[in-house]
Formats: sequence, structure tokens, C-alpha cells
Amino acid sequence: MTISKETAGALAGALGTCLANATIMYHRVHGFHWNVTGPDFPQWHDKFAEIYEDVYGSLDPLGENIRKLGGVAPFRLSDLAVRATVADDNVGDYSPQSLISSLLSTNAGVLDCLNRAFQIANEANQQGIANFLAERIDAHQKWNWQLSVSRG
Repeated sequence: MTISKETAGALAGALGTCLANATIMYHRVHGFHWNVTGPDFPQWHDKFAEIYEDVYGSLDPLGENIRKLGGVAPFRLSDLAVRATVADDNVGDYSPQSLISSLLSTNAGVLDCLNRAFQIANEANQQGIANFLAERIDAHQKWNWQLSVSRG
């Protein structure tokens, strides 16, 4: 099915925001992996690595899906920062609880963006992109669940 230029642009734009948000999440959780402190350091060091590796794996497909739609994938850090809808706030300390709270907020913003892009992809009958986004939504819902129950 052919997609209109307007719809392709809207979907590419939504994916660009998701790419920006995911890039910020990747950098944040990678930093958390390095800097987490406390007696549960090994557990959280490994969990944060699992999360950042998963998020990093989504960056290339996000950019490629933008290109498939005829858009240009943002890649300059300044462009990504402007497009992002998630905050890149400082954390109070590097305890697991502080980092988990911060990461839950970032993850919620990524999920929000993915859900908006999924809706556009479904409405445009772009099932390949919708399937990719559904998988990403599922992964971020998993992170939300695991982080939420870990926070208590």
C-alpha cells in the first residue's frame, strides 16, 4: 500500500522523536551502569547493561525506518536533544533507588513516543514498522515492570 507524503512525514517525525528519546535513554542508562553505587552494585550494574544493550539495539532500526519513509534520521546530538521529549535531568545520587526512579520516568517518555508512532503506523497500514514498534513497546513495558517492582 502506498503511503501519502504527509503521512510518511508524520510517521518519520514520530520515529525521529522516538530515536531522540531512545538515544537519551541509552546514554542515561549506560551512565547509570557505570556509576551505580551500593551493596547491590553487581546486580544493578548487570541489569543496567541489559537495558542499555537492548535500547542501543533499537537505534539503528529506528533510523532505518525513518529512511524507508523518505525522511532523514537525526544523528547530531544537538538535533536529538531538541527533538527529545524526555528530560535528561541530573540524578540526586547514584543509589539504585534514585537511578530506578529516574529511569522509570525516562522509560515512560519513550513508551509514550512509541505508542504514538505505533498508532500512526497502524493507521497508515505500515505493518512492518508497526510490528517493530510493537516489539519495542513490549520491551519497554518489560523494563517498566522490572524497574517498578524493584523499586518497591
